[in-house]
Amino acid sequence: YVGQEKLRPNEGWARIMTGTDWQAPPKLLNSTSFYYFATDQWRSDEIQTDALMAANENARYNHAADYAVLAARLGWAPSYPTFNRGSNDLAADAKAAGFEGADGIKEYIVKSLKDKSLKFAWEDPDAPENFPRNLFVWRCNLLGSSAKGNDYFLKYLLGTENSIFQEEDCATRPQEVKWREKEELMQPGGALEGKLDLLVSLDFRMAGNALYSDIVLPTATWYE
Repeated sequence: YVGQEKLRPNEGWARIMTGTDWQAPPKLLNSTSFYYFATDQWRSDEIQTDALMAANENARYNHAADYAVLAARLGWAPSYPTFNRGSNDLAADAKAAGFEGADGIKEYIVKSLKDKSLKFAWEDPDAPENFPRNLFVWRCNLLGSSAKGNDYFLKYLLGTENSIFQEEDCATRPQEVKWREKEELMQPGGALEGKLDLLVSLDFRMAGNALYSDIVLPTATWYE
Protein backbone atom coordinates (compact mmCIF):
# COMPACT_ATOMS: atom_id res chain seq x y z
CA TYR A 1 0.00 0.00 0.00
CA VAL A 2 1.57 3.28 -1.06
CA GLY A 3 -1.37 5.60 -0.58
CA GLN A 4 0.44 7.24 2.30
CA GLU A 5 3.04 8.54 -0.14
CA LYS A 6 0.53 10.63 -2.08
CA LEU A 7 0.16 14.30 -1.24
CA ARG A 8 -3.41 15.04 -2.27
CA PRO A 9 -4.08 18.50 -0.76
CA ASN A 10 -1.01 19.75 -2.60
CA GLU A 11 -2.02 23.34 -3.33
CA GLY A 12 -1.64 24.79 0.15
CA TRP A 13 1.54 22.92 0.98
CA ALA A 14 3.20 23.55 -2.37
CA ARG A 15 2.66 27.30 -2.07
CA ILE A 16 4.54 27.33 1.23
CA MET A 17 7.17 24.82 0.14
CA THR A 18 8.06 26.39 -3.20
CA GLY A 19 7.23 30.06 -2.63
CA THR A 20 4.96 30.21 -5.68
CA ASP A 21 3.24 33.29 -4.27
CA TRP A 22 6.29 35.33 -5.30
CA GLN A 23 8.14 33.33 -7.95
CA ALA A 24 7.53 31.10 -10.95
CA PRO A 25 6.87 27.39 -10.35
CA PRO A 26 10.21 25.69 -9.64
CA LYS A 27 11.53 22.43 -11.00
CA LEU A 28 10.87 19.73 -8.43
CA LEU A 29 13.37 16.97 -7.77
CA ASN A 30 12.18 13.37 -7.69
CA SER A 31 12.54 11.97 -4.19
CA THR A 32 14.32 8.80 -5.36
CA SER A 33 17.35 10.76 -6.57
CA PHE A 34 17.37 12.98 -3.48
CA TYR A 35 17.39 10.07 -1.03
CA TYR A 36 19.80 8.03 -3.18
CA PHE A 37 22.50 10.55 -2.32
CA ALA A 38 21.23 11.83 1.04
CA THR A 39 21.12 8.31 2.53
CA ASP A 40 24.34 7.22 0.81
CA GLN A 41 22.69 4.25 -0.87
CA TRP A 42 24.84 5.07 -3.89
CA ARG A 43 27.81 3.76 -1.87
CA SER A 44 26.24 0.30 -1.74
CA ASP A 45 24.82 0.19 -5.27
CA GLU A 46 26.35 -2.87 -6.91
CA ILE A 47 24.30 -2.80 -10.11
CA GLN A 48 26.63 -2.16 -13.03
CA THR A 49 24.80 -0.14 -15.64
CA ASP A 50 26.67 -1.70 -18.56
CA ALA A 51 24.55 -4.80 -17.94
CA LEU A 52 21.47 -2.72 -18.72
CA MET A 53 22.72 -1.41 -22.07
CA ALA A 54 21.65 -2.64 -25.47
CA ALA A 55 24.07 -5.15 -26.98
CA ASN A 56 25.06 -2.75 -29.76
CA GLU A 57 25.93 0.15 -27.41
CA ASN A 58 28.63 0.86 -24.85
CA ALA A 59 27.85 2.35 -21.45
CA ARG A 60 29.38 5.74 -20.73
CA TYR A 61 29.52 4.90 -17.02
CA ASN A 62 29.08 1.75 -14.96
CA HIS A 63 27.54 3.38 -11.88
CA ALA A 64 24.07 4.94 -11.63
CA ALA A 65 25.37 7.86 -9.55
CA ASP A 66 27.43 9.05 -12.51
CA TYR A 67 24.33 9.33 -14.67
CA ALA A 68 22.55 11.33 -11.97
CA VAL A 69 25.43 13.81 -11.92
CA LEU A 70 25.43 13.95 -15.72
CA ALA A 71 21.68 14.65 -15.75
CA ALA A 72 22.13 17.49 -13.25
CA ARG A 73 25.09 18.94 -15.13
CA LEU A 74 23.26 18.96 -18.47
CA GLY A 75 20.02 20.29 -17.02
CA TRP A 76 18.02 17.15 -17.73
CA ALA A 77 16.88 16.96 -14.12
CA PRO A 78 17.04 19.31 -11.13
CA SER A 79 19.31 18.45 -8.22
CA TYR A 80 19.02 19.76 -4.69
CA PRO A 81 21.19 20.90 -3.03
CA THR A 82 22.38 22.13 -6.42
CA PHE A 83 25.88 23.52 -5.86
CA ASN A 84 28.54 23.30 -3.18
CA ARG A 85 27.84 26.96 -2.43
CA GLY A 86 24.60 28.41 -1.12
CA SER A 87 22.56 30.74 -3.32
CA ASN A 88 23.11 33.75 -1.04
CA ASP A 89 26.85 33.14 -1.01
CA LEU A 90 26.91 32.80 -4.80
CA ALA A 91 25.07 36.11 -5.21
CA ALA A 92 27.51 37.82 -2.84
CA ASP A 93 30.51 36.28 -4.62
CA ALA A 94 29.18 37.39 -8.00
CA LYS A 95 28.70 40.95 -6.79
CA ALA A 96 32.18 41.01 -5.25
CA ALA A 97 33.59 39.82 -8.59
CA GLY A 98 31.85 42.67 -10.43
CA PHE A 99 28.85 40.78 -11.81
CA GLU A 100 25.66 42.77 -11.25
CA GLY A 101 21.98 41.82 -11.44
CA ALA A 102 20.32 38.51 -12.24
CA ASP A 103 22.04 38.16 -15.61
CA GLY A 104 25.38 38.90 -14.01
CA ILE A 105 24.87 36.20 -11.39
CA LYS A 106 23.98 33.69 -14.11
CA GLU A 107 27.11 34.65 -16.04
CA TYR A 108 29.22 34.26 -12.89
CA ILE A 109 27.78 30.81 -12.17
CA VAL A 110 28.44 29.62 -15.74
CA LYS A 111 32.00 30.94 -15.53
CA SER A 112 32.56 29.25 -12.15
CA LEU A 113 31.23 25.92 -13.41
CA LYS A 114 33.50 26.06 -16.44
CA ASP A 115 36.63 26.82 -14.42
CA LYS A 116 35.52 24.22 -11.81
CA SER A 117 35.66 26.65 -8.89
CA LEU A 118 31.97 25.78 -8.44
CA LYS A 119 30.72 22.20 -8.46
CA PHE A 120 27.44 20.35 -8.25
CA ALA A 121 26.69 19.05 -4.76
CA TRP A 122 26.14 15.53 -6.07
CA GLU A 123 29.76 15.41 -7.20
CA ASP A 124 30.69 15.19 -3.50
CA PRO A 125 27.48 14.31 -1.62
CA ASP A 126 29.24 13.46 1.66
CA ALA A 127 30.96 16.83 1.99
CA PRO A 128 29.43 18.66 4.99
CA GLU A 129 28.49 21.66 2.85
CA ASN A 130 26.57 19.43 0.42
CA PHE A 131 24.25 17.29 2.49
CA PRO A 132 20.80 18.27 3.85
CA ARG A 133 20.48 19.61 7.39
CA ASN A 134 16.72 20.04 7.82
CA LEU A 135 13.89 17.72 6.77
CA PHE A 136 10.19 18.46 7.16
CA VAL A 137 7.93 15.44 6.67
CA TRP A 138 4.25 16.21 6.17
CA ARG A 139 1.72 13.37 6.15
CA CYS A 140 4.26 10.75 5.11
CA ASN A 141 5.35 7.97 7.44
CA LEU A 142 8.85 7.99 6.01
CA LEU A 143 10.89 6.14 8.61
CA GLY A 144 9.84 2.55 9.15
CA SER A 145 7.29 2.53 6.36
CA SER A 146 7.62 4.28 3.00
CA ALA A 147 11.40 4.79 3.05
CA LYS A 148 13.08 2.50 0.55
CA GLY A 149 16.23 1.29 2.30
CA ASN A 150 15.02 2.34 5.75
CA ASP A 151 18.22 1.46 7.61
CA TYR A 152 20.28 3.70 5.36
CA PHE A 153 17.98 6.53 6.41
CA LEU A 154 18.66 5.67 10.05
CA LYS A 155 22.41 5.38 9.59
CA TYR A 156 23.19 8.34 7.36
CA LEU A 157 20.38 10.84 7.87
CA LEU A 158 19.91 10.33 11.61
CA GLY A 159 23.13 8.65 12.73
CA THR A 160 21.19 6.29 14.99
CA GLU A 161 20.95 2.53 15.54
CA ASN A 162 20.38 0.56 12.36
CA SER A 163 20.51 -2.98 11.01
CA ILE A 164 23.03 -2.58 8.20
CA PHE A 165 25.31 -5.60 8.47
CA GLN A 166 27.47 -5.17 5.39
CA GLU A 167 29.55 -2.08 4.95
CA GLU A 168 29.91 -0.51 1.52
CA ASP A 169 32.09 -2.57 -0.78
CA CYS A 170 31.19 -1.69 -4.35
CA ALA A 171 33.10 -3.44 -7.09
CA THR A 172 32.44 -0.44 -9.31
CA ARG A 173 32.93 3.05 -7.93
CA PRO A 174 31.58 6.13 -9.68
CA GLN A 175 33.82 8.32 -11.80
CA GLU A 176 31.99 11.62 -11.34
CA VAL A 177 31.27 11.30 -7.60
CA LYS A 178 33.94 11.65 -4.93
CA TRP A 179 34.26 8.58 -2.72
CA ARG A 180 35.10 9.38 0.90
CA GLU A 181 36.51 6.56 3.01
CA LYS A 182 34.77 5.47 6.21
CA GLU A 183 37.45 7.05 8.42
CA GLU A 184 36.71 10.44 6.91
CA LEU A 185 32.95 10.02 7.29
CA MET A 186 33.46 9.25 10.99
CA GLN A 187 35.16 12.58 11.69
CA PRO A 188 33.21 15.15 13.79
CA GLY A 189 30.54 16.62 11.56
CA GLY A 190 30.88 13.78 9.06
CA ALA A 191 28.08 11.86 7.37
CA LEU A 192 28.16 8.92 9.81
CA GLU A 193 27.16 11.20 12.69
CA GLY A 194 23.84 11.78 10.97
CA LYS A 195 23.45 14.44 8.32
CA LEU A 196 20.27 16.01 9.67
CA ASP A 197 20.29 18.62 12.42
CA LEU A 198 16.50 18.92 12.48
CA LEU A 199 13.69 16.48 11.65
CA VAL A 200 10.12 17.77 11.89
CA SER A 201 6.98 15.63 11.48
CA LEU A 202 3.57 17.12 10.66
CA ASP A 203 0.93 14.42 10.83
CA PHE A 204 -2.52 13.57 12.10
CA ARG A 205 -1.67 9.91 12.78
CA MET A 206 0.39 8.10 15.38
CA ALA A 207 3.14 7.26 12.89
CA GLY A 208 6.63 5.86 13.34
CA ASN A 209 8.32 8.87 11.80
CA ALA A 210 7.41 10.94 14.86
CA LEU A 211 9.45 8.63 17.11
CA TYR A 212 12.63 9.85 15.45
CA SER A 213 11.62 13.50 15.05
CA ASP A 214 12.95 16.46 16.99
CA ILE A 215 9.62 18.26 16.65
CA VAL A 216 6.16 16.77 16.11
CA LEU A 217 3.32 19.04 14.99
CA PRO A 218 -0.31 17.85 14.76
CA THR A 219 -2.20 18.77 11.62
CA ALA A 220 -5.90 18.65 10.78
CA THR A 221 -7.26 16.79 7.77
CA TRP A 222 -10.59 16.12 6.14
CA TYR A 223 -11.11 13.17 8.49
CA GLU A 224 -11.67 15.70 11.27
